[in-house]
Amino acid sequence: MSDIILSLRMRLFFFLICFLPSLLLVQNATAQHTQIKGWIKDTLNKPVPGATIRLENLSRGTSSDENGYFQLSDIPVNQDLVLYIRSINHQEKQLTLRLKQGEIREVTIILEAAVQKLNEVKVTTRNDQRMQVSVVQIKPQDVKTLPSTFGDFNKILATLPGVVSNNELSSTYSVRGGNYDENLIYVNNIEVYRPFLARSGQQEGLSFVNPDLVKSVEFSSGGWQAKYGDKLSSVMNVAYNEPTQTKGSVTLGLLGGSLHTEGTALKDKLSYTIGVRRKQSQYLLNTLEVKGEYLPAFTDIQGYFRYVLGNKKTSSLAPKSEIGLLLSYGRNRYLTRPVSQETTFGTFSQQLRLYVAYAGQELLNYDLGQGGLKFTHRPSDKLTLNFIGSAMNTSEREFYDTESAYRLCEIDLDPNSPTYKQCIGTVGVGSEYKYARNQLNGRILSLEHRATYEMNPRNRFEWGIRYNRESFTDKLNQYSFADSADYAMFRDTLFTNLALSSNRWNGYLQHSYSKDNQHTLTYGARIGYWSVNKQWLISPSIQYAFTPNWVRETTLRFAAGIYRQPPLYRELRDQQGHLNLNLRAQSSLHLIAGMRQTIQMWGREFVFNSELYYKNLWDVVAYDVDNVRLRYYANNNTRAYAVGADFRFSGEFIKGAESWFSLGIMQTKEDLSFDQTGYIRRPTDQRVTLAVFFQDHLPGNPSWRVYLNTIVGTGLPFGPPKNLNYRSALHAPPYRRLDIGFSKIIAFGSTSKGIGKFGDSIWIGVELLNALGARNVMSYNWVTDVNERQYAVPNALSARFLNFRVIVRVKDPKK
Repeated sequence: MSDIILSLRMRLFFFLICFLPSLLLVQNATAQHTQIKGWIKDTLNKPVPGATIRLENLSRGTSSDENGYFQLSDIPVNQDLVLYIRSINHQEKQLTLRLKQGEIREVTIILEAAVQKLNEVKVTTRNDQRMQVSVVQIKPQDVKTLPSTFGDFNKILATLPGVVSNNELSSTYSVRGGNYDENLIYVNNIEVYRPFLARSGQQEGLSFVNPDLVKSVEFSSGGWQAKYGDKLSSVMNVAYNEPTQTKGSVTLGLLGGSLHTEGTALKDKLSYTIGVRRKQSQYLLNTLEVKGEYLPAFTDIQGYFRYVLGNKKTSSLAPKSEIGLLLSYGRNRYLTRPVSQETTFGTFSQQLRLYVAYAGQELLNYDLGQGGLKFTHRPSDKLTLNFIGSAMNTSEREFYDTESAYRLCEIDLDPNSPTYKQCIGTVGVGSEYKYARNQLNGRILSLEHRATYEMNPRNRFEWGIRYNRESFTDKLNQYSFADSADYAMFRDTLFTNLALSSNRWNGYLQHSYSKDNQHTLTYGARIGYWSVNKQWLISPSIQYAFTPNWVRETTLRFAAGIYRQPPLYRELRDQQGHLNLNLRAQSSLHLIAGMRQTIQMWGREFVFNSELYYKNLWDVVAYDVDNVRLRYYANNNTRAYAVGADFRFSGEFIKGAESWFSLGIMQTKEDLSFDQTGYIRRPTDQRVTLAVFFQDHLPGNPSWRVYLNTIVGTGLPFGPPKNLNYRSALHAPPYRRLDIGFSKIIAFGSTSKGIGKFGDSIWIGVELLNALGARNVMSYNWVTDVNERQYAVPNALSARFLNFRVIVRVKDPKK
């Protein structure tokens, strides 16, 4: 087996040599210096960032980066030297070494945790991931190296069990049978929102979370605590950096780039992290079957600022008072002038080809501004008070004026025929005209108070209250005209002026109790009221985790709760453009049982997570999916359920590179009382989803790496438009996607000159996106032939694409 692995690595090595020869030249040029380099890790083989590495009796040192990597150059030769390694929360370590002229020494240094004993009782933090149900912690560095189309943060979520994202052009995702609008996102305890009008993935801008600014991420796919807001499917809690030193990065690629800087000022009382991103998707959109002129321009700027008030600190060295400010602005422009389309589809026995000629253009503009101001005060070591004011404002414009004419023909499948794979007969012709001048403006103002009281090491109380003022104006002016199969008709005609203003209150109270290291219990409830439908809501929930003595390294976890999602705006508007102001909140009962097992293999720790879940939903607002836009029926006449199992196996299969395998098995169905079909598959019913994120590096040289990002999922249901009884009669083909990335890291030591004086490292990557060339489907167009038969014509996603990326990390030369 070891011979096979060595053979595969050698092949990868030779491939990289052929693929990136220029990088090897850089490597060879720097290899002539005497160096010591390597990795700082803890006893769990995880990277230790920020560790200081210093040579005895020399004013020379460096620190490990976010991957635990360090490098020192120009080391004195032929003498015994002592290397000191220090890190907060770890024991200091010393290493004695002697280098020869021109030698490059690579080491892996393991630091042991600094353990404190309190009467021989080990104290475990209540937020330990092992004790939380359906929670996964995501490392920010994995997001930056994950091969994906736009480096979107949400794409790493698709590699987690229970999460489905079958469109590389979109940042949307569904969790355990829910839809895109059922996911809650917090950044530094401030809720953030996504735009409303985008109808296709190529029209979407960047997701809110900027990977350059992220410090930590927790993602919950169900059964979360009462302190989080009112959604049905998932919660993602993101913390942005609060830096202590100056550094930055620049990312450049064919599909966009980013710039970020972070540091401190005002005698370290002020810390800041600022990032700018730009998404340039025209090169990728040119691989779509619809040919034409694509002119997308998506840009956003974000910043998080933290200012410490006064000099007083708690016993844990946290400031008594501080202010945090989150600012974000996204400017998104999408313009396309389609020209033509050619799509072949069908079966082995019958294939059809659709030719379409277009005239006109589509334009989508939306500007989304979000911000929040948070004041934190700690009157004592036990009590933390947060006061938050936030605002969201969106201005969205959807204009299109397009005309299309199509011809549907049958293809000759006889290989002996002179017309093989050519059209031999027309089965349908038609034309369509689409017009829209739609405008939506929305504003949400929020005031919130959150508090945490640590009564003692066993008991924690958390409570909060929030008020929202929400207002929306929505102008719809759209229609389409179709001429096919010898008849013409208007459809999708909407002329409305809508406005809605409302007040919303909610609050929560929860208690966490930890009797010992074996038992953790959290229970609580939320209460809410909305002024439009005048509905009061109560949502109790409970989470329990147990680590038995009789099973080694195993934690059993259980959760149950009722979760509510009051309508915001989109759920209120039906497909005819009317608002249902009596719409009640959707409700769901979550029942979850799971197990976390720690397994030791190859001297390293691996984790196997498994969960069974059941969700019973009532007062559901049914919807149809139009690409990535959800078209709601705006009534509560639907019941639904979801049942499934999620599995995830993670660890360092290759030393120093964490990977994971995820498997989700699910069934979700719904029963609409206003149709005649009983329970049918929901639009997000993807029965099986397999996802893999795998990293490897060359033996003895972890700066050369390869990344695999694979997703395979069974087909989603769909049906002809405006036909309730056949909404889920058909199923799409499976989704298959493999993205491969190759990278080289060039690290600069603290004594480097020239660019190395300011540069920390350069990451150079090559990515083969959709390496298999799979023809995945994002939606369907329906055309009618002369016999009034309807055909579902697939709209394919992007084809194979070769992308290049460079990440340059810089540092303060004075530190």
